[in-house]
Amino acid sequence: MSLFTNLLNLHLGNKPREDFFTEIIAYFLSLNNDILLGWLKHHSIISDDNYSSIKISTQQEHKKLETHPEDSRLDIAVELSTGLNTDVIFLESKIGAKDGNNALRKYADILSNLPNVRHRILIYITRDYDPKDELKQYDYDPKPAIKEYCLELSPKVNFFQLRWYQFYSFLKERTSDILAQEILIFMRNNRMSQNNQFSSVDLLTMVNFNKTLNLMESTLSEEVKKEFKQAFEGVNKSELDSFYQWKSKNRYIIGTSLSSRKWDLWCGLGYFNLNASNLTDYPYLGIFLQVSPNFGERPKIIKSMQKVINDKPNIWTPANLTILPAWSAIFYQKSLQEFISEKDHLSAIKLFFKDSIKELKTVQEQYSDFPWKGVTIEEATEPDKEEELDILSSSIGGV
Repeated sequence: MSLFTNLLNLHLGNKPREDFFTEIIAYFLSLNNDILLGWLKHHSIISDDNYSSIKISTQQEHKKLETHPEDSRLDIAVELSTGLNTDVIFLESKIGAKDGNNALRKYADILSNLPNVRHRILIYITRDYDPKDELKQYDYDPKPAIKEYCLELSPKVNFFQLRWYQFYSFLKERTSDILAQEILIFMRNNRMSQNNQFSSVDLLTMVNFNKTLNLMESTLSEEVKKEFKQAFEGVNKSELDSFYQWKSKNRYIIGTSLSSRKWDLWCGLGYFNLNASNLTDYPYLGIFLQVSPNFGERPKIIKSMQKVINDKPNIWTPANLTILPAWSAIFYQKSLQEFISEKDHLSAIKLFFKDSIKELKTVQEQYSDFPWKGVTIEEATEPDKEEELDILSSSIGGV
């Protein structure tokens, strides 16, 4: 295990893996400008300009533009200066999650509005396959492709999409210092070194994919779904929604809104952490209650969630219960590992799902200070796809 993995594991609650890795990479590149410039030239992102000054910053805040719903925070910003000209690079990094709230589009807007800049470059680097120039092919994503948008927005903005395994290969061939070796170990541990070859694990997944899907579907079948619908007055209708959640948020769930405006306050039941960075990590099962960052009642809900955690610390787990706007939640959960010793896995998991529903229903009944407002079954089963999928894809990691 790497030093960085050990340090990350000291963090309580949800581990901020992406922010953690962003700080590591930014620090390393600030110490090794030759690696940074070599990597950018390797992918034809910059030319052979002789930069006299290189500044790297992380978590840089930008006030929202008139067309933006909220402020933006950049993972990494790089300023390259020749003394006469300045080039600016925004780098958005993703390990497990994907672009949320159409962030790349906002970053392109910000780049276009920067004054006194020669070249404006937006880099989207991910661990997993997430082709922005092909989004238009999917019916469930109504937004234009990021690359096309950038070109349409301004010819000054150049968009590049890379994968972390490419950086891994580049770094491995060019340096052997201790810090670089620790970074490489961390990337291997988090599946960021994967190449374009199928592994034995990949082949095993292919063979057993349908079987695994059928097992999960059976535990969330009509029996459990019926209790969920009765308890919370609704359930999402389309199985595509659950599969979309698996692909985009590493979870397979059913869910419904608990507020008058869809998905401001909602709950989900099912499987989480399905694409863990470590192959030895087990998924976990259970139910969560989540509030959106823009809900007017959010401060009141956060206080109620904190009260639930204080009253039942051994039952409920918090996730991002911050004062600042964010996707926040509480979980009632168990690791899948706890069910392995059971003789009948499916029956044991179904029973736990039913217990999870009852536990959240108890919270709903005991904590009336939540702004509960059930929706009709018709509203829950026939959601506005554009609104629902856009909001759900913005959920916090791990939720």
